[in-house]
Amino acid sequence: MTDQTTQRIEQMLDENPVFLFMKGTPQTPMCGFSSNTVKILKDLLGDDFASFNVLEDPEIREGIKTYGQWPTIPQLYVNKELIGGNDIISEMFNTGELHELLALEQPDRTPPKISITDEALAHIKDGLKEMGDHQLFLSIDDEFNTRFSLEMPKGYEVVADVGDLKVYMDIGTAKRAAGIEISWVDELQGSGLRIKNPNEPPAVEPLTAAELRDWFDTDVANPMVLDVRSEEKFAEGSVDHAVRLDKETIQTVESMAKDEPLVFVCQVGQSSMSAAEYFRKKGHTKVFNLTGGYNAWNEQ
Repeated sequence: MTDQTTQRIEQMLDENPVFLFMKGTPQTPMCGFSSNTVKILKDLLGDDFASFNVLEDPEIREGIKTYGQWPTIPQLYVNKELIGGNDIISEMFNTGELHELLALEQPDRTPPKISITDEALAHIKDGLKEMGDHQLFLSIDDEFNTRFSLEMPKGYEVVADVGDLKVYMDIGTAKRAAGIEISWVDELQGSGLRIKNPNEPPAVEPLTAAELRDWFDTDVANPMVLDVRSEEKFAEGSVDHAVRLDKETIQTVESMAKDEPLVFVCQVGQSSMSAAEYFRKKGHTKVFNLTGGYNAWNEQ
C-alpha cells in the first residue's frame, strides 16, 4: 500500500466519525454483506454516517484490507477504530454493544405479541418433532420478507411465546413482528402458512390515467410522477409533471418523507410495477402504479 493510499484512508476516517468501506453505495449495495451492514446503520443512525464504494477504486479496495489488517469488505470504523465486518456488526447490533459504542439507547427487547390459529400451530409443531437442540427462528427483514428456520440460539435473541411454542428472533425482527397474525390456508396453489403483518407498508394501488389527470386538477398537492422508461422513450413524450427515474432521482425519493405520494409510469404499466413495489418495500406508504402506462395517458 502506498503512502498516498494511507493518507486518503486516514483523511476519510479523520473527517467522519462513523465510516463504512463497502461494495456499492448505501442506496445501491452491491453485495449482501454490505447491504445488511447498511441496514443496521440506517436503523441506528439514519443517514448520519459516511461510506466509500471500494468497487470504484482498486487502490482503496486492497489498501483498506492492509490498513486494518482485515481481509474482507465491508469494514466499519467508529472514531477511526476498526470495529469489524458484517458478522461482527450483526452480533454487536443484537447484543446492544453497537448501540453502546454509538452512544445510543439500548434496544427494546420486549417480545412482540404474535397470534396464531390452532391449525397453523399444529402444522408448525408437526414439523418440529425432530428438531433436536435447534429452535424455531422467525426472520422479518426490512422489506418484510418473512421466513422461519431452525437454528441454534446464540443467547442474545428476543424470545416470544406463540401458543405453546417459543419463537426466537433478532431485535430487528422483534420490532417488525409486533401484532402479526399467523394462519394456515388451503388454496388451489397449495397449502401453507399465511402471515398478516400490520407493520408492512400498504400494497401498491392502481391508478387510472383519468384519475391521475383529475388529481392534477384538484387543489391537493401533486404526487411525484416517476417514469421508469429509457431516456429516448421519455424524450418522445411523458405524463404531465413526470420526471425520469434515474440515479439522482432515486436519491431524491429516498430522502423524501415516506408518506409522500409516488406514481410510477412505464409504457404499458408492467415494468413500473416492479419499481413501485421496490419503493413500497422501502417503507413508502402511498405508492401508485399507472394502469396502462404512458399509452393509456396518451390516449386520453
